[in-house]
Amino acid sequence: MRSVLLRGSDAVTCVDVAAPDPGPGEVVIRTRVSAICGSELKGYRGAGAATGNSGHEAAGVVERLGPGVTSLREGERVGVSAVVGCGDCCCCERGQYTWCRNRRMYSSMHAEQFVTQAHACRPLPDDLPWAVGVLITGDGFGVPYHTNTKIPGQTGSVAIFGMGPVGLGNALMQSSLGRRVIAIDVAPRRLELARELGAAEAVQATGTVDVVAAVRDLTAGDGADVCIEAAGRPETAAQCFRAVRTAGTVVFNGEQPAVELSPSEDFIRRDITAVGSWFYHFGEFDDMLQLYRDGLAVDRLITHRLALEEAAEGYRLMAAGESGKVLLEMGTAAGGSG
Repeated sequence: MRSVLLRGSDAVTCVDVAAPDPGPGEVVIRTRVSAICGSELKGYRGAGAATGNSGHEAAGVVERLGPGVTSLREGERVGVSAVVGCGDCCCCERGQYTWCRNRRMYSSMHAEQFVTQAHACRPLPDDLPWAVGVLITGDGFGVPYHTNTKIPGQTGSVAIFGMGPVGLGNALMQSSLGRRVIAIDVAPRRLELARELGAAEAVQATGTVDVVAAVRDLTAGDGADVCIEAAGRPETAAQCFRAVRTAGTVVFNGEQPAVELSPSEDFIRRDITAVGSWFYHFGEFDDMLQLYRDGLAVDRLITHRLALEEAAEGYRLMAAGESGKVLLEMGTAAGGSG
């Protein structure tokens, strides 16, 4: 079968590899669509990998069942969570895989087939397009949805630092709730996309622009009610604390190294709340599906649909800031859409 290989230093190829075999409790999925995540750029730009790839958002059809699997059937349409809980603890019982102490992650999903745990698979309705299925069972819309669960209901303005796929998803989610979104990024195309997804204001973070002052100017000097850090950079994390209003909330989405913060200046004296939001809860799928059914066009996050063999172009577009969500498509399944 064909699979993407990240060779590092911006090099990507497709190679022939052996089809995976499912172990106990596992299944093999024949991929219909996978999505490139911004977190994969570290390996793309850096050392790459000897085998496999960092793909962790995919949907497809159950190809083979491993020993002991009775919850799925061959031919079933599923979306897949990359974060998988043990399946036996109280967190897993509530569908909170990211809180499981024995969780694990599966990857190498940019391939014609991949293996995962059976209880990481969410059956998809036959009328649900593959593109929507992969977004609401993976990072694409899962992260923005879960992030919103950390935001106070009375919020009026949200400044989003970093308009990669997660930032764009946050722009779509927050604007759909009637909140005033201020989008911040260095890439002009990403800011255009943010506007298209509902952002009321866009700030290009060039070297001559004081981003914090710009956010405060747009909020009558008070600062945004909520600042979302989606760029994964210490400097934007620091900007979030300076741009949020007194008694506001900072939400961290972007993975990043240590950040120096002052308990007194950044938290105590301004009553600031800061929270983290990682991935999404497996149990939140039904709520995301209902949002889509109610008219939230989550597939607007997608800007490019490419074949698996065109993966190199997908990574290039992502790295250049010229895309929203990039999908790699590998055909359709009987009874499916999209």
